Amino acid sequence: MGIAVIGMLDEREAALRLIKERIESRGHKPVLIDISIGTGAVASSLKPQVTCEEVAKAGGITRGQIDEILLKDRNRVTSAMAEGLGRKLLELHGKGELKGVIAVGGMTGTFISLSAMKPLPFGLPKLMISSVAAMPAYAKKLSEFVGVRDITVMHSVVDTVGLNPLVKSLMLNGAGAICGMVDEYGQTEKQERSSIAITEFGFCDKGAHFVREILEGEYDVISFHATGLGEKAAVDLVGQGLFEAFIDLVPAGFSEYLLGGNRAAGPDRLDAGCKAGKPYILSPCGFDMISCGPIERKDSGDELWISRKLAERKLLVQDEMRVQARTSPDEAREIARAVADKLNRHEDKRLVKFVIPLKGFSSLSVEEGALYDPGSDKAFIEELKGRLDRGIEVIEVDSHINTREFASAVVNALKQAMER
Repeated sequence: MGIAVIGMLDEREAALRLIKERIESRGHKPVLIDISIGTGAVASSLKPQVTCEEVAKAGGITRGQIDEILLKDRNRVTSAMAEGLGRKLLELHGKGELKGVIAVGGMTGTFISLSAMKPLPFGLPKLMISSVAAMPAYAKKLSEFVGVRDITVMHSVVDTVGLNPLVKSLMLNGAGAICGMVDEYGQTEKQERSSIAITEFGFCDKGAHFVREILEGEYDVISFHATGLGEKAAVDLVGQGLFEAFIDLVPAGFSEYLLGGNRAAGPDRLDAGCKAGKPYILSPCGFDMISCGPIERKDSGDELWISRKLAERKLLVQDEMRVQARTSPDEAREIARAVADKLNRHEDKRLVKFVIPLKGFSSLSVEEGALYDPGSDKAFIEELKGRLDRGIEVIEVDSHINTREFASAVVNALKQAMER
């Protein structure tokens, strides 16, 4: 079994050599993969197991083409190298020859490597040593990789060219880390029980706890924090087929996307649940609010606050950073229409159940809650029921979301869907 060692030999040969040698000394087999694109000045003497020419070819481009188009269209080159590297890694994994991945890079090497690591399965050790990991300007782009994949990132602080004492320390630490992870990964026992994914956040924590409590005797229940990024991770892993079912208590990353809130998870937020071919149980938690903090946006001419007149609504100001505004009846209907359109595309409607807590979608919209508005809740329910395909069951529970009664209804819906 091998550990892929990835980097640009024409820039970082010394660092890659040290990692390779240390991995060998720990009893593992390094598989050196060169992703050079001709920007470095090092005349490398290391012979990679996978050359940059092979990586480029796997990405649909030749080494000669790289030289021709690099200055004019660098993005095309890096995209091709990322695609080619990803294919090479998946090829090694498919043959059972890959137990871990470690990469070293600057800006270009980091994004090529992270893109290629992303398709690798959950649990397989992945380590990126990067000099750009902490750059605020690239935080959003980096989150597309490390936010939805179990990729460990080591910020190098200094650039990783040459082999000064700081770089040497980093490379040895990195080699030790990946070897340690691979050793533990090799000892991981196969999963004995089926797993179920569940989304939750603080405004339905008790309801989610009751659901987990009921299910944990029979299933491994994997929770995802529904803050937008956590939902993207859930969608990503559900799409990989890792779970027997998806309990989407907080699908609000979709409504936040529609309305412009902070927890937006994109237009495909519900797609994995609809396409996985597994039971998909939803509730409307989070559809009753828009995340619109920090509070300073209220008086700063912020587009979201102005366009939706949020200052005129019921608000919960948790702290300076976190603010929730109540969704209006019109917004509730808009959300319901869009949700129904998504769910109606499910090939087996019997696998989809929508469980609605009639006395509060979250702890904020219960009676006397900060965002209590039964009119908006009713608008959502009526629109959803009128739009959903009749094959999708809507289950109304005469309680709020943070009760055992609601949790029992969710679990019963799950069992009914799993029987089918």
